[in-house]
Amino acid sequence: MSLSGLFLISFLLVHLIGNLQLLIPDGGEAFNLYAKFMTSNPIIKTTSYLLYASILLHAIQGILIWQKNKSARGSRYVVKTKANTSYASRNMAWFGIIIFVFLLVHMYQFWLQMKMGNVAPVVYEGVKVKNLYAEVSYVFKNPGFVVFYVISMIVVGFHLFHGFQSSFQTLGLNHKKYTPVIKMTGAAFSVLVPLGFAVIPVFFLLFR
Repeated sequence: MSLSGLFLISFLLVHLIGNLQLLIPDGGEAFNLYAKFMTSNPIIKTTSYLLYASILLHAIQGILIWQKNKSARGSRYVVKTKANTSYASRNMAWFGIIIFVFLLVHMYQFWLQMKMGNVAPVVYEGVKVKNLYAEVSYVFKNPGFVVFYVISMIVVGFHLFHGFQSSFQTLGLNHKKYTPVIKMTGAAFSVLVPLGFAVIPVFFLLFR
């Protein structure tokens, strides 16, 4: 659970760096070329299968852990207390479910359209690529989806806030010198990365 979580955390950062190219005022050229590279490079394509497997593994393990904890709380020998748990940790399963639903919608609207949809091509210096930028621009003109996207990023932030630090803790990487740094890094990551993703649809809705 921790290893798959840390892999997904690293993917989020890489994905954000790529998506921020949507904000470059070049008519989508940088982003479209990036999308072309990500869907055609054999190393990236192989890594993507590992990503899909990690998402499913993380989701399945999360559900199993949730069920196990729920069964434990049902025991009359277990003292119920929320004193030592945060809001994020108590609701990790629900956050995970919301994120999984968001991923399904997100992949349908962008990944599936890129793979199988009728995304119009555009040519840059003789290279024909699918104009995914136009698809993104169209989707992000929908206020309802932008609200859904931003709320989902808030949920991602809560999920990361607990998951980042607990992943290191589960792996036994605790140290009085380094643990505070890990917690601070996790807190910053859980705010800045979801914020970076959320800025993109809001920017498109308001300015593009």
